[in-house]
Amino acid sequence: MVYRQKQKKYSLFFINPVINRLLQYPACSRPHPFFALFATLLMTPAPTKTHKRDLIWFPVALVLFEFAVYIGNDLVQPAMLTITHEFKVDDSWVASSMSLYILGGAILMWLIGPLSDRYGRRRVMLAGTLYYAITNILILFSVNIESFMLMRLLQGVSHCFIGAVGYVSIQEAFRESTAIKVMALMANIALIAPLLGPLAGAALISYVSWHWGFILIAGITCLSLIGLFRHMPETVDLDAPKESISTVLAHYKTILRNQKFMQLALFSPIIGLPMLVWIGLSPVFLVKDLGLDNLGYAKSQIPIFACLILGNLALARISGKVPLGQTVYHALPLVFLGGLSLLLAGLVPAFTLTGLILGMSLLSFAQGLSFAVLYRLTLLSSQAPKGVVAGAMSLIMMFMSALSVEAFKWLYVSAHLPWLCFACAALAGLYALLTRPVMRLAMQKNDPA
Repeated sequence: MVYRQKQKKYSLFFINPVINRLLQYPACSRPHPFFALFATLLMTPAPTKTHKRDLIWFPVALVLFEFAVYIGNDLVQPAMLTITHEFKVDDSWVASSMSLYILGGAILMWLIGPLSDRYGRRRVMLAGTLYYAITNILILFSVNIESFMLMRLLQGVSHCFIGAVGYVSIQEAFRESTAIKVMALMANIALIAPLLGPLAGAALISYVSWHWGFILIAGITCLSLIGLFRHMPETVDLDAPKESISTVLAHYKTILRNQKFMQLALFSPIIGLPMLVWIGLSPVFLVKDLGLDNLGYAKSQIPIFACLILGNLALARISGKVPLGQTVYHALPLVFLGGLSLLLAGLVPAFTLTGLILGMSLLSFAQGLSFAVLYRLTLLSSQAPKGVVAGAMSLIMMFMSALSVEAFKWLYVSAHLPWLCFACAALAGLYALLTRPVMRLAMQKNDPA
């Protein structure tokens, strides 16, 4: 890992001249504490010397931010029934909270990646972490469901910084096999969020107000901010010539015409869509259709997310020992069995709960074996700047995820739980059918795009 930041002057995107000028005025000799914190975090360059401890603490700080972003969904979803009742609206808003949170991640995805290419991963990541902490405080002042959902959308923008900045920094800072292991281990830590989130959310609404959940998330985000400030490297050469906006747009145009990239970017999210549907809608159908209480709902999440963690641990263990992409093929039998279990869950009412949990557990293990590999293959499928590639990839994934959650919510409301099970089984079948042709294309030599 190399720290490349050598700039003598600070840069803060387009408002850099404004801040530098303000700091020169006598009136700013004692600036507001918040302004001073913001300017200090974003205008302080990364260390110019590599330290071994940064190889450990940078991924830890990054995964803490990832954990905070994920628990921002998994801690909140169990409380959404209480929140909708408090705002006196119907339960259809429950899934919308998640879909808007995901959609927020697509709003600026196209911009965050290129900004990090131009101004550095470190500065953009610090800005995003601070932004997320602020939005978790602002949501406490929501006065109705509309303002609450607007803040959920704005909170979701934080996803941009994970995919388009954080993961790219890991890929640039470590060798291929090491990067895959680091990302798999990071995923395990981050997946504590969906494992603990439902339990913590159920406990939260039983004893205290839902507001405390967002206060907790803001606190975790601040800890991550401190860690990233101290240990995150700059993996971009800031002295290199900067590309114009027209060049960046040309990169996007070329990437979107890259058949290999598009097939991988559209294929990769499919394995995770059933899990997203489960997270978004299970607070409703487990309680209303299957009669579970809050504790039963929380317990039902444990085997599913435990399997996801085990899948990532298995990937970390065998990464480097088998050819890149082989674990995606190893996961196919699990995908088939998971889809079959979901199909039976829709056909046999007495098997619905067991089939749902078993099917989702098998698919989540397959997702753990596959997703980090698919992410890297997609990122490397184009020779364009990685910030742009990650931005385009994450944009596609976020839109697919948000639209899928809304579509499955409509299906559940219109046709009820059995058809939801059938649709998830169909997704598993589609993924299994597409795996071999897409992976054959992924292993081909990259296009220059």
